[in-house]
Amino acid sequence: MAARRRPGAQVSLEALQAALPDHVLVTDPVALDVARADKSGHRSAAAPLAIVEAESVEHVQAAMRWASEHGVAVVPRAAGTGLAGGAIAGAGELVVSVDRMRSLLHVSLVDQSCVVEPGIRNAELNDLLAAHGLWWPPDPASRAISTVGGNIATNAGGLLCAKYGVTREWVLALDVVLADGSLITTGHRTVKGVTGLDLTALIIGSEGTLGIIVGATLKLRPLVEGGIWTVGAFFEDEAIAAAACTAVTAARIRPAIMELVGRDAVTMLAAYSGQPMHGAFVLVQTDDLGAEASSETVAQILAAHGGRVERTDDPGRADVLVQVRRQVHWALESFGTVLVEDVSVPRSRLADMFRACDEAAARHGVRLATTAHAGDGNLHPTFVFDGPEPSPAIWACADEVFEAAIAMGGTLTGEHGVGILKRRWLVDELGERQLALQRAVKAAFDPAGILNPGKAV
Repeated sequence: MAARRRPGAQVSLEALQAALPDHVLVTDPVALDVARADKSGHRSAAAPLAIVEAESVEHVQAAMRWASEHGVAVVPRAAGTGLAGGAIAGAGELVVSVDRMRSLLHVSLVDQSCVVEPGIRNAELNDLLAAHGLWWPPDPASRAISTVGGNIATNAGGLLCAKYGVTREWVLALDVVLADGSLITTGHRTVKGVTGLDLTALIIGSEGTLGIIVGATLKLRPLVEGGIWTVGAFFEDEAIAAAACTAVTAARIRPAIMELVGRDAVTMLAAYSGQPMHGAFVLVQTDDLGAEASSETVAQILAAHGGRVERTDDPGRADVLVQVRRQVHWALESFGTVLVEDVSVPRSRLADMFRACDEAAARHGVRLATTAHAGDGNLHPTFVFDGPEPSPAIWACADEVFEAAIAMGGTLTGEHGVGILKRRWLVDELGERQLALQRAVKAAFDPAGILNPGKAV
């Protein structure tokens, strides 16, 4: 196998072009420029060599065989909605995009499963599944534009994690093209299966460093029966709001959604939307049978903690409340460049983590607006700043935020992945020995190190 080529080294695309249809290999400068960035705000120093806009598994295999033979680094990509820089490509690298592979191939009503191509969008998939009375629960805030393959590559979470868990829990099997172009199928279409090591779970969340996901068998569930009730409440500050969320969890209520939007984020959202609102906001949704009674209990708990509470089962009014959470990212972007971080702590430490974020931001004089998936302890401290790149003060503040999360028994990333933005802190959480083991696993899949080099591990 060829060694990985140095960035910037010249390589001919003739053999790759000969192996692919003309329209699949893209060298248009505008398209190459787009591949230099994702939603993280980070941008590579130079454009990649080319993009393979794969339309079939065979196209991905041909690209990987060529890259392996010539020692060219490959960056897997789809919609480019990642928030950690995991799909950013630079000089001398080949982008292999599965964005055009977006079909729903098979649905089984009896097995409650489906087979999809990786480029299909979350919302698109669920629109198709609704006709069968089925649903795939992973629900990132970017569900309208994020891909199922990207969800799997980062083990994405979202608003519904409080009840339905993360992507890993809804994947049965994967089709994966390895660095040498070979195709493997991992996992099972059965409910149970423990033959050999669980490579499916290993590939989920590996951020394109072990292989390129070209197909997935997903576990589904029936559409939710009964009504959906929504509760929104404003509080004076995040500490009180977080305590209210903790009380909901302690009451053994498992809402479908429980979100907390901090005061600074609410202030920016009010300016962005033109809607009057202030304080910290808590959003709770209950679903399935018993949703009405559960929502009433939630409303009572939030009110007992000082919340100004609204409870509804009207879809239109519920959507207004849900949008307070879903529009936060766009609101923050309207104020400047954003750097979205992603730490998780035990749910009992949620208020402590909000406090740590506020104190770190004040020490470093930076603007930090924090939201949280309060139902599972996943916070998104988001820096808002002028200019294209974070300042040293922002990175120093981020360092404190990460250290605080780890000290509370938490993690550097709950759902966005490591990408290129968090590599420097990996050893702080994993330790030298575990990091070495993970790099050894990477080397077993990709001996020449051509798959998404410099990302994740």
